[in-house]
Amino acid sequence: MVKKAATEEAAGAGLVRRLLREAERGALSTALAGSRDTGASGWPYGSLVLVASDLDGTPLLLVSDLAEHAKNLAADPRASLLIDGTAGMKNPLAGPRATLVGRALRTTEPRALERFLRRHPAARLYAGFRDFHLWRLELERAHLVAGFGRIAWIAAAEILLAERQWRWLGTCEQPLLEGLNEPARLKRRRGWHAVGLDPEGLDLRKAGRHRRLRFTQALASEKAARAALARTARIQP
Repeated sequence: MVKKAATEEAAGAGLVRRLLREAERGALSTALAGSRDTGASGWPYGSLVLVASDLDGTPLLLVSDLAEHAKNLAADPRASLLIDGTAGMKNPLAGPRATLVGRALRTTEPRALERFLRRHPAARLYAGFRDFHLWRLELERAHLVAGFGRIAWIAAAEILLAERQWRWLGTCEQPLLEGLNEPARLKRRRGWHAVGLDPEGLDLRKAGRHRRLRFTQALASEKAARAALARTARIQP
């Protein structure tokens, strides 16, 4: 029984991570900061944001200081991010979605910013503006609703990959993607650009559309990544 419960928990954590990896946008909720305009503070404030994920699965957001939610986070870093995986379903309430809860912190990590910009290339037009900054939502837990009767709170430690699982990819992700995007390989993939790589899958982009190719087994080294990518290079998404 314990083994079954542990397996279900792992599957739930994996589903939360998959929803985040596949997400292009999410609904960010922050606590409204008091001002003359709002006349109140502490009220829930929802906003649409573009989403990417770091190698371990941590959500990444590119936010302008002028945005209302940036002002809210400056006053109170606590936030939640709703990721909706129910697109195209006849009954959305039977589909998966997750609310990620944590504290949003600004980061100056160039590698993380590059991951976001590959995911959302149009953001390069304004990413260099002085008022734009990259934020990490440092997860504490997530509330997963995977359909009727499949509801659970899951700790961040279960969702995020341990450093030993992704550290090797920190220095080789960019060159591996560049190799995948050589003209001959791009042609075989019908123009789908490789924009992100993590131990569990490869993210592709073409004309504003995103696709994710999930590996059957998590990668543990650059050698394993090259072998897996050689196989995916023959796949036509």
